[in-house]
Amino acid sequence: MSITKFANGEMLLSKNTSSPPNGSVIGLHWLIKELGLRIPIPAVRSEIAGSRRTIAGEGILEQYPRQYAPKDLIGHIRFALRYEPVFLDVFKAAFKSLDSQTIEKWVRHEPTGIFARKAWYLYEGLTGNILNVPDLKVSTFVDLLDPRSHVVGPSTQVKRQRVNDNLLGDFRYSPIVRRTASLEQFRTLDLSGRSKELVESVDPVALARAINYLYTAETRSSYAIEGETPSPDRAERFVAALQNAGQFNSNRKQSYVELQNVIVDQRYAQSDWRSNQNYVGSLRRNFDQYVHYVSPKPADVPELMDGWMNMGSRLESMRAIDPVCAAATESFGFVYIHPFEDGNGRIHRFLVHHVLAKLGFSPTGVIFPISAAMLRDPGRYVNVLDIVSKSIRPFIQFTLDDDGHMTVTNETADLYRYLDVTAHAEYLYWCIDQTIQKDLREELDFLGFFDEALKATINVVDMPDGKASLLVKLIHQNGGRLSKTKRALFSELTDAEISQIEEAIRKASARI
Repeated sequence: MSITKFANGEMLLSKNTSSPPNGSVIGLHWLIKELGLRIPIPAVRSEIAGSRRTIAGEGILEQYPRQYAPKDLIGHIRFALRYEPVFLDVFKAAFKSLDSQTIEKWVRHEPTGIFARKAWYLYEGLTGNILNVPDLKVSTFVDLLDPRSHVVGPSTQVKRQRVNDNLLGDFRYSPIVRRTASLEQFRTLDLSGRSKELVESVDPVALARAINYLYTAETRSSYAIEGETPSPDRAERFVAALQNAGQFNSNRKQSYVELQNVIVDQRYAQSDWRSNQNYVGSLRRNFDQYVHYVSPKPADVPELMDGWMNMGSRLESMRAIDPVCAAATESFGFVYIHPFEDGNGRIHRFLVHHVLAKLGFSPTGVIFPISAAMLRDPGRYVNVLDIVSKSIRPFIQFTLDDDGHMTVTNETADLYRYLDVTAHAEYLYWCIDQTIQKDLREELDFLGFFDEALKATINVVDMPDGKASLLVKLIHQNGGRLSKTKRALFSELTDAEISQIEEAIRKASARI
């Protein structure tokens, strides 16, 4: 099939009656190829093959028998809306390249057709152009996104096309989270229930000490990811922010400004979104910059952030939303927009805790030290961030002067509006699973051991708590024996008493 575009913009679709060969792309990938769209390639690709199969690799390859092959452009749009995830960036680029008559003729021909109505709604919402088609008066409402293949947002009835808009956000900003086998497997683990059960099994006094440690550990790790060590004052302020993460007003611009002021050096505190172009780069040996990621243009940030905050408000008000998918969508969306000069990464990770607390996923008053999991495997974290960075980088044109000042010279806002954050949600689930299995459980187990060892030590010799705690620490760190170099610190104890305490501590350590 070929497409001819006349001077008046009308599309002529020429049907090709021959069967497409195996390997021929269909749906969204066909639109990108045939219309010459310069946009990131979707992670899901559909193609013609001998039988129906799904092949998972770096992306998802969906193979369909020949009878599925569309015959024309409208057929490929219909196929995409019926069988593929709704990648809004592809539809927007495709619709902008088509004359409105192409979609209008389809809608007039099938005014009550499910996929014509979805295309109609998407066309008007994504392009801002209203088709010369009357409102649909009689028909049942249809979901825009199929909940079986998408994580969906709250549903809003749109009477004109009689469509239920269940996007995560709106047309200013709305990422996609595809339902995958990995996400479904994580959901069956009931990580929220497991963490709450674990917390409830701990003595309240020990739990209070554990919580204090977890907040401190999360703060240190979050700064360490940025290669920073916070001053005691800044660390204390960030801990206080984390402790109130569930009450954070995420739908208010000033909340983010105030939070940014709390966590950065006061010389870099801001009163508004950034006004400069920022990027993530690294210096080469000749001091040239290698650019890894380019943030949105400063002029695009206000609208993107308005759309992003609207999305967050929608998700946080939806009881049925998967809390981890919501946290991934909000937090990674924030860091890709990068609305501040400094502090974006720490706010990004703060937002994970905010959403998990707001939606009741994490135990009340308890924080998952997710940054510790990220810090243990930094390559995995970088790889997840690179999914978007590498996909949009070829479509951004910029200049970089000798002082490192960047200017983006083309329109790029749409590259950030409709991100696929499926892998980010899978990654966040992995981080939470790691923190429950390792950080949370290990800290609670350690406190149980320490309390038991301290009690056993004092039962042998009734010494001050501070000295007993030091003795437990030194014996435990040295594999169950007090080293000769530290023996003088406890000269008042007999060798027999030391031996008895060592045995008690070794016995207590068996629990960790």
